[in-house]
Amino acid sequence: MRFATVKRVEQQDVQATHRIRAELMTQRTAKANQIRGLVAEYGLVTAKHLSSLRGVGPMTSTAMIATVGDARQYQKSRQMAAAIGITPKQHSSGDRDRLLGISKRGDVYLRTLMIHGARAVVARAKHKDDRLSRWVTNIANKKHPNVAAVALANKTARMAWAMLRHETDYDPDFAIEEESMYGHSVRPESVKLNGS
Repeated sequence: MRFATVKRVEQQDVQATHRIRAELMTQRTAKANQIRGLVAEYGLVTAKHLSSLRGVGPMTSTAMIATVGDARQYQKSRQMAAAIGITPKQHSSGDRDRLLGISKRGDVYLRTLMIHGARAVVARAKHKDDRLSRWVTNIANKKHPNVAAVALANKTARMAWAMLRHETDYDPDFAIEEESMYGHSVRPESVKLNGS
């Protein structure tokens, strides 16, 4: 018969940490499966469709569908981005445009998810060579990575509007065009964070 040696307190602490981590991973998988089941049950196929956008996963896409629905209430993509709170505040007079930090109005939860997703894309973009990655890396180098993340979140909201409103698929080449076929543009140089 083999006997195990008595573990030191430090060993027990490390082992407890690993067990807690394993339990959290099990709970996370269970929640993901529960969300997937609810999405299928309620027919939120569109949420899966939105997950093709960069920085948009199951949480962000379902939160977006829950918040904006089919986006028919917004006439322009900028209106939807403003409703989420990721458009710059404006303080203009005469022929002079002054764009300030983001408005931070609208749905705080959805805006947070979108900006966090965009931050992940910005972090990985410097290792990629597609047009959208070059666009966001250029902004991050000229301004700040947070400004690039907000600009990308704004662009993502506008692309999501087009996908929802016109029932189209994600087109990565279309994602970085200055003027969309709907007549709206995203001006990354104008997107600023409060305090920067």
